[in-house]
Amino acid sequence: MIALIDGDIVAYRCSASAEHEPEDVAILRADVMMRDILRESESDQYQCFLTGRNNFRYELYPLYKANRKDKPKPVHLEACRKYLVESWNAIISNGNEADDLIGIAATISDSMMDYIICSIDKDLKQIPGHHFNFVTKDRVFVSPIEGLKSFYKQLILGDVSDNIQGYDGKARQKWPKFMQYHSDAIDYCSNEIEMYNYVKDMYGADIDLLTNGKLLFIQRQENQMWEPPIDSDLQVEVRGTSTENTTTDSPV
Repeated sequence: MIALIDGDIVAYRCSASAEHEPEDVAILRADVMMRDILRESESDQYQCFLTGRNNFRYELYPLYKANRKDKPKPVHLEACRKYLVESWNAIISNGNEADDLIGIAATISDSMMDYIICSIDKDLKQIPGHHFNFVTKDRVFVSPIEGLKSFYKQLILGDVSDNIQGYDGKARQKWPKFMQYHSDAIDYCSNEIEMYNYVKDMYGADIDLLTNGKLLFIQRQENQMWEPPIDSDLQVEVRGTSTENTTTDSPV
């Protein structure tokens, strides 16, 4: 089993937990967390990913993550990122995010049984396969149709953490009770065309839906952009082979 690890989360949590400690403490915690992830996910190989520069989402929407710009970063964040690159062969994205690299790595795998996505980011639930939350220790399997439902539900809600507004111009983190029937409606859909048409009717303005879809969609192929489905026979899985796949044996 290959662990596809969200290095952004590892670096941030370990550096933030050692804000008033020496740099070595943050780095030690990053090492311990990485080893714990591999052991608890029962993985014997891994890939670790970090978000780099030139994220295309900022070009699409200049206010992307604007609500974070004044928030100070943990003191040892860069030290932890450097450690993950040098000691754990972390791959840094260029033009997209760590989430996209995880989506690409998962998609080019021979089988959904070959990998487990290790993160606490709910956005990654749109990627089919095994998922492991290394904070709560929850382990779930997401089917292709469940991954699609996760994506279309996110289009309805938006995303508070990334400053993306939903269908009504508001960004939400969880489903309020008065909107729960929208979530249920997506669950009742049997294919992507039905999901898209439901969400399209909610948005009304196609341009907002298209932009939000591109912001929220996690890439499965290099340079891939989300487009609305146009065929009722659309596959629920999108397979691509346009990125390098570098797997590292676990040092544990």
